[in-house]
Amino acid sequence: MDMAEEVVLMKGNEAIAHAAIRCGADGYFGYPITPQSEVLETLAELKPWETTGMVVLQAESEVASINMVYGGAGSGKMVMTSSSSPGVSLMQEGVSYLAGAELPCLIVNVMRGGPGLGTIQPSQADYFQTTKGGGHGDYRLITLAPASVQEMADFVGLAFDLAFKYRNPAVILADGVIGQMMEKVVLPPQRPRRTEEEIIAQCPWATTGRAHGRRPNIITSLELRPEAMEVNNLRFQAKYKQIEENEVRFEEIQCDDADYLIVAFGSMARIGQKAMELAREQGIRVGILRPITLWPFPTHAIARLADRVKGILVTELNAGQMVEDVRLAVDGKVKVEHFGRLGGIVPDPDEIVEALQSKICQ
Repeated sequence: MDMAEEVVLMKGNEAIAHAAIRCGADGYFGYPITPQSEVLETLAELKPWETTGMVVLQAESEVASINMVYGGAGSGKMVMTSSSSPGVSLMQEGVSYLAGAELPCLIVNVMRGGPGLGTIQPSQADYFQTTKGGGHGDYRLITLAPASVQEMADFVGLAFDLAFKYRNPAVILADGVIGQMMEKVVLPPQRPRRTEEEIIAQCPWATTGRAHGRRPNIITSLELRPEAMEVNNLRFQAKYKQIEENEVRFEEIQCDDADYLIVAFGSMARIGQKAMELAREQGIRVGILRPITLWPFPTHAIARLADRVKGILVTELNAGQMVEDVRLAVDGKVKVEHFGRLGGIVPDPDEIVEALQSKICQ
């Protein structure tokens, strides 16, 4: 079978690792933590340093791994890390530095329950941490939310493309269900890793150790002059506005005739789709909007649907985070309620139908 059309059965975490190699990534720096350890384990098993030259390194900590990403990204390389919720919390200073230095990279977060060490079971409670920046300063992270193993594979290349297009860190924000579940996946074709000459041509801002007839670039997020720092921040905000205008992605399912709307991402969108089918069997016309980019958020799409539906139920594996962005999008046009489970408990579709009936369909 042709490598470009290879269909295999694997976990979501494993798909991340395979896709990273095939997308031509230069380096992975990470530290094991459940439920995403298979990313590093799979990379170690595949040994891409022997085939593509990709560096794979288990760092001594999450703090070390994100700073290794900073170094690799500063030289124009396609570099990434992966972790789960507590580990990503440890990375936040480095993530803010990456955003401040406008360095492209990929960060994969396979969420588990918290706060604190919490549980190794699935969660979606890192929504605020990722979409609102997480670390210090006014910055944003391009955030993709996969709902299948196929999207875990597909979003690696997309995340790198967006990160380099806008010189901004990108995140694949998955939950433990998507990371651990097994499905068929079509792996992407193998991309060649870029040569040093291609990196220099594509990333003129990078520090490569070669002056090329000019002063070497300095990669930093430090600016001691307040006026200059304000100019930097205004430039960042203009870039974020451009991303919001051009990169919103979402999926609508049976929304054309819907009286009610479910808004959900990741594994909850899959459960919500089954709940939609059950509700329609009972005569309740429900549609689903699934944000694919959690930032930029599909604000305008939700606002448009709010003009037509009677109520919106936001379902998440948390106490209510994305629901705030939905309410901002709706701006009081229609009733918005939240249904979530905490502590790593994943609800049945019947529970969502009951929440629709009790909270929205009244």
